[in-house]
Amino acid sequence: MKKSYRIKGIDCANCAAKMERQIGKIDGVGSCSVNFILQKLTIEAEEDAMADIMQKAAAIVRKIDRGAEIVIS
Repeated sequence: MKKSYRIKGIDCANCAAKMERQIGKIDGVGSCSVNFILQKLTIEAEEDAMADIMQKAAAIVRKIDRGAEIVIS
């Protein structure tokens, strides 16, 4: 399953690259892309594990950039 989310508050492209690398290491994630300009996260992962993966991804985003957060609507 491939989903896209808005990430608000990313301060720099380096932070976005760090987020992309760390989220990509989460078990069950097939691919991950963080676009700094669009402030967008695109993630491909197993559907049944998506909720757990997104919780881990949100923690990674906050750890790298305290002012950033994934908008899940």
